[in-house]
Amino acid sequence: MKPVLLLIPGMFNTPAIWEPVAGRLRAQVDIRIADVSTQDSMGAMAADAWRLVADLAPDTPLIVSGYSMGGYVAIELLATHHARVQGAAFVDSSARTETPETLLVRDKTIAALERNFAKAVEGTIVYSLHPDHQQDMQIAQGMRSMMHAVGATTAIRQMRALMQRADHRAMLAGLRMPVLVACGRADRVTPPELSIDFSTLVPGARLEWIEQAGHHAPVEQPAVLAQLLLSLVHDAGMTTKSATTPARLEPR
Repeated sequence: MKPVLLLIPGMFNTPAIWEPVAGRLRAQVDIRIADVSTQDSMGAMAADAWRLVADLAPDTPLIVSGYSMGGYVAIELLATHHARVQGAAFVDSSARTETPETLLVRDKTIAALERNFAKAVEGTIVYSLHPDHQQDMQIAQGMRSMMHAVGATTAIRQMRALMQRADHRAMLAGLRMPVLVACGRADRVTPPELSIDFSTLVPGARLEWIEQAGHHAPVEQPAVLAQLLLSLVHDAGMTTKSATTPARLEPR
């Protein structure tokens, strides 16, 4: 029985954001990728993502990984279904809630998207990619095409949804499962200190830095991220096995 890895994209992404990683894992893991482009709340995104795995047998290992905004969706999913999940990964994401300062920044971002979408896309690419990848035409053009495919209306709806997300830090602090927190070393969108906070909040969380990556680890360093997720899948499988295998009595 293959373990199942549910991958959740971020804001401004189609499910294709995960393909460079997923393609490296499908031989060993059952991959399911959510679509978070049509809903208007974190709860609705989480509910739709859960439908992709609701058919699993109870003994199938299930690992959830959220990238960027997808990390917020994964948190929302865990708030309802954590008892069914054996492992979780949060990539270039955060456990913090919004503040008046961050809400102001998001309002400005929405205004920029409404004012000149194409210019906002170009600014996002430069700001969010590692300097080594800003001139990489395959990565930059891939991100550009994806953002234009998503469009301004969807991006703004996603932004407003994450501005209204709930505070689930108490739930995260009570998780008892293998958890990976991974962040591009040069991430400026969700800076490394947010991942440090995240890993400190969750008991036993494993913090990993992804070198030569900005905010887009799934496309900037897919091989590295795939290996980290495969390690998490292994850890989650071992946890499941130990939890379901009866203890052996030593002979007296």
